[in-house]
Amino acid sequence: MNARGALGRYGEDLAARLLTDAGMSVLERNWRCGAGEIDIVAKDGDALVICEVKTRRAGAFEHPMAAVTPVKADRLRRLAELWVAGHGGPPPGGVRIDLVGVVLPRRGAPVAEHARGVA
Repeated sequence: MNARGALGRYGEDLAARLLTDAGMSVLERNWRCGAGEIDIVAKDGDALVICEVKTRRAGAFEHPMAAVTPVKADRLRRLAELWVAGHGGPPPGGVRIDLVGVVLPRRGAPVAEHARGVA
């Protein structure tokens, strides 16, 4: 695994822990299909959560929360549709797309921010 992959994996591990600590159940990580990948699929009560994780080192070009462009949001919605279609249909609470942004400072603990319903 290269440094970028290791950074992303570390951010996804932190995000999964953050979601679990918030009371969600992680159903799947790194789900892949021909259209792309979902970082984390989780359950929040009766809602399904498709979670995109963006990890950056402090001082990087853009804040991770700015990484979900309209094009990325459309792709996440399509991936959510594909996941739901392959797993028995939508849950009673619907589907939500969340983003977890992780910033790794030069020193100290990482900072993780969870935004619900970004797309």
